[in-house]
Amino acid sequence: MTERPPQRIPNRQLAALIAEAGFSNAGLARRVDQLGLEHGLDLRYDKTSVTRWLRGQQPRGTTPALIAEVFTRRLGRRLTAQDLGLDACAPVYAGLEFAATPQEAVDIVSGLWRKDSGSHAELRKIAFTPAGLVVPSRDWLIGRPDDRVARGEPPAGGVPAGAAVGAGTGPGTGAGAAAGRLPAQGGRAGGPAGVAPGRTAIQGAHGPQGANGPQGAQGAHAAHAAHGAHGAHGAQGRAPLPRQRRHDRDRRAPGYRVTSGDIAALRSVGELFAALDQTYGGGHARQALVRYLEHEGEPMLRGSYNEATGRRLFGAVADLTRLAGWTSFDIAAHGLAQRYFVQALRLAQAAGDRTYGSYVLVTMSRQAVYLGHGREAVQLARVAQQGVGGGAPPVLQSLLHAIEARGHGVLGEVRACTASLARAERALETARPGDEVPYWARLFDEAQLADEFGHCHRDLQQYRAAAQHAERSLQLHGAGFARSRLFCRVVLASARLGLGELEQACQLAAEAAQQASEMRSVRAVEYVRDFERRLEPYRDAAPARGYRERVAALG
Repeated sequence: MTERPPQRIPNRQLAALIAEAGFSNAGLARRVDQLGLEHGLDLRYDKTSVTRWLRGQQPRGTTPALIAEVFTRRLGRRLTAQDLGLDACAPVYAGLEFAATPQEAVDIVSGLWRKDSGSHAELRKIAFTPAGLVVPSRDWLIGRPDDRVARGEPPAGGVPAGAAVGAGTGPGTGAGAAAGRLPAQGGRAGGPAGVAPGRTAIQGAHGPQGANGPQGAQGAHAAHAAHGAHGAHGAQGRAPLPRQRRHDRDRRAPGYRVTSGDIAALRSVGELFAALDQTYGGGHARQALVRYLEHEGEPMLRGSYNEATGRRLFGAVADLTRLAGWTSFDIAAHGLAQRYFVQALRLAQAAGDRTYGSYVLVTMSRQAVYLGHGREAVQLARVAQQGVGGGAPPVLQSLLHAIEARGHGVLGEVRACTASLARAERALETARPGDEVPYWARLFDEAQLADEFGHCHRDLQQYRAAAQHAERSLQLHGAGFARSRLFCRVVLASARLGLGELEQACQLAAEAAQQASEMRSVRAVEYVRDFERRLEPYRDAAPARGYRERVAALG
């Protein structure tokens, strides 16, 4: 006697929501298919599919999350797969959402940090999704600014305004965090006498920013980050003082008040990790950066801050999150990098910083160029241009036109590429020393513009012009930009090869290969491999054989 299959139970939750949303079965199926296309998924559901779901069949894969998102957009409230009576499944596009609110953005990005800092190796294998660029860039361009990002002071019960009791899984939320709180640092609680309740002993003795003001906070955070990247050595390996331990624990407790010193420390740590990335490659300290964001950035975002401090906090965390994406990009974790960039874009919106948002879009465009998605690269650059308008500083305008040119170069669009390069050059010529320029845009100078010219002309197979601009960039670039100089050296090698100067090309490429062997940068290795593919037609020539021998000796 054969067993009868289990009887399916009609999905009344889904039926009720379909009625509330006013969808027909065909209309719901069409919207799910359209949302799938936004995330690079080719779904072909129809009204019969919806009928099966209503009868109790469970859709597979990421479809439950897609259906929930369709209803979320329609009804204007956040719904999960469980709310629809469907089995939850973590979608492959998780992290590509452009959050509706700042606190939702915190939830999404902190989830990424936690997974990335753990043993979720599959997260670093997620593929880049070109279609996943459309919605975030559009929502950034046309979305309304966030009216409020502040989180209130903790009331008498100890739970900060705007934080749900027992909600969340990250540091600074839920019962576990509450249990870890210290008693008020006043005399009655056993702390040092004369310290106001709710403040740490360090704050009571030295003011809200510690013994040395903002710089002291910067040093403490930078030392902590470097310790995470390099291990315990020398003074950094010493156990923290008891007061420091109490201060660290307070920062993870609900209602921790974020100070200017905290934000200055985030900025200082960003400079440290950016220098490590540029000199040694993204793989050198990427994991330490992500852990820093998880253990320091998230508790601050879930802490207490006024409007002005909150905007600055979101801006600083956006910068670190973009850097987490940039270092992921450098080790070829392209899907993960894309997700960090999207979340950095959303955090920049919460910060109210349109110019930094345009910089994140530039970063996303660079990744698209590297992966050969020229059309998407051009679109991202143009969205950034529209987002900041014509009043942007000349240096920023030059950068935006240059990155658009890179996209045209990948597509082989000579006229469009040349026109964008000309606009970039004119804009940079109008820049003046007294211009107010964002700190991150100051790195874009004549050397970097020459580098962009060199890449574009190489992609267009205009090798003489490529060689001229690459040589100029190498002459102007400082020694601190090790990876940028490596890339430019390979561009010059490829240009020399295109001009038939085989011996010089191989010499330049061998120098670049030596540099790449000393970095943890997949991009650096791929630049060298690109040259080697171009060298293949000359493999029997003496310079090519000599090049291969030198590279083989590197191990």
